[in-house]
Amino acid sequence: MTDEIDPQPDFSGEVPASVKPDLRQSANALDICRGVHRLLIGHGYSCVSELQLANGRRADVAALSPRGDLVIVEIKSSIEDFRSDHKWPDYLDFCDQLYFAVKPGFPVDVLPDEAGLILADRFGGEMVRDAPETKLSGARRKAMTLRFARAAALRLSVALDPGLATLFTEP
Repeated sequence: MTDEIDPQPDFSGEVPASVKPDLRQSANALDICRGVHRLLIGHGYSCVSELQLANGRRADVAALSPRGDLVIVEIKSSIEDFRSDHKWPDYLDFCDQLYFAVKPGFPVDVLPDEAGLILADRFGGEMVRDAPETKLSGARRKAMTLRFARAAALRLSVALDPGLATLFTEP
């Protein structure tokens, strides 16, 4: 069968044609994102990139732990990216923990203490500073978990059948 799905994930660095990035991210940001996914998945989390939040913002990476804890990771590809973007506090109401993820060599002293710190490159990452924990309310947790699950399921469906992409918009 020519349309058979390979059950083994491809971590070679190539993005499958059915799951393309939205092309707004720099190569540095995509490398950091890849490393963040590898780190968090290694810690048992499931990850979704570019998750639309109820306030209209999009989380660079949203991660769900086996216990249901929600983490958002804001990727900063350069010091200019950090200085020009002040929306990170808008994510605090949608996660139990917020992290910044940057490449090694980034001047981390400029990053706020209200968030944790991940150093990452395309090969993996390391949690350098734990994020303060603020538990979501039950209603917000349920809404975020549903948003996460629906986005992940819809993206998987499109990966299996790209023609489905025209039939829906992500939550």
